[in-house]
Amino acid sequence: MRDLGHVIDALHSGVVVIDAGGTVREMNSEACRILFVSAEASRRRPVEQVLGPVLSKLARDVLGSGRGLVENEIRIQRRHAPAPLLAEVAIAPFRDRSGRADGVVLEIRDRSIHRELREAESERHRMTSFGRIAAGIAHEVKNPLGGIRGAGELMLKRSDDARTSRAAELVIREVDRISALLDDFMQLGKQEELRLREVNLHRVLDDVLDLNDLDPLSEGVTVERLYDPSIPEILADRDRLAQVIHNLVRNALQAMKEGGRGSSLEIGTRVDLDHPLSAGDGPRVPSVSITIRDAGPGIPEAVRDKITVPFFTTRPSGTGLGLSIAQHWVNAHGGRLVLDSSPGQGTHVRVTLPLRTSGRSS
Repeated sequence: MRDLGHVIDALHSGVVVIDAGGTVREMNSEACRILFVSAEASRRRPVEQVLGPVLSKLARDVLGSGRGLVENEIRIQRRHAPAPLLAEVAIAPFRDRSGRADGVVLEIRDRSIHRELREAESERHRMTSFGRIAAGIAHEVKNPLGGIRGAGELMLKRSDDARTSRAAELVIREVDRISALLDDFMQLGKQEELRLREVNLHRVLDDVLDLNDLDPLSEGVTVERLYDPSIPEILADRDRLAQVIHNLVRNALQAMKEGGRGSSLEIGTRVDLDHPLSAGDGPRVPSVSITIRDAGPGIPEAVRDKITVPFFTTRPSGTGLGLSIAQHWVNAHGGRLVLDSSPGQGTHVRVTLPLRTSGRSS
């Protein structure tokens, strides 16, 4: 028979055993992952030093009352962790022979992954439905544009005065602009298979950054590349991935230029074991994150939820399609695009992709 430590380590929930004095006696590996602590450093320490204020108060309440409790959704702020964790918590008391609480066992279930998966699935469904509508509208609009452009060219050819020529040139120019916009719009309705190949993620990033370095928007901007060298080649559509990165980098450069503040752009990558993603029909796999952090003016809270809606833009010269198209292709890869921004604090965009590989050894 295996000992208690082996048993609780086999569980998918975090388990913490606490004695009557509020001291941690045992915890499994999942609890260590969730709480960002080690079992060795946590044993025989007060709960306040291990669990943080929210969980330690709940544990003390159960110790004092002798009554168990369940919290379906609480946010746990973890030491050294970048963001709070959404969790389901159940605490039950141990009892001595007299029936008094002689300790408690605390169970923590990480709900953040499930919530993100639900949100991602909802977003994919919304974008798929919108894409079908977009493709139909764009197709119907593009048909008469060819005729309008032809009429403009004929008018330009037959014009015999400067005013008519300028009017004809304006018609042709505007038709071309609308046509290019519709080409972008139609991408939201594309459902073709991705051309998955082994891709060196950092090479894609470097190529996009080198291309943008030639753009006047990059003048005076310092780019910091914080790459994780352990990331292997991943299976992805290189062209679509490059388009995603290009749209996000260009958005960041435009925000800093138009906001008149900041000249720093940070591009980072890392492997994320805590947020596995579905790899097609197979099991969930670890993910790889690409982060783009600018020093621009940030996005007001009132419009933050609308920022990926097609044609919504806060810039007078923007089309409102850059982020929508980026999100479309990230979703097609089975990934997620998350945007975090506050006024005056810049914008942080995280693209998370399944860490799929060919399985061949290098």
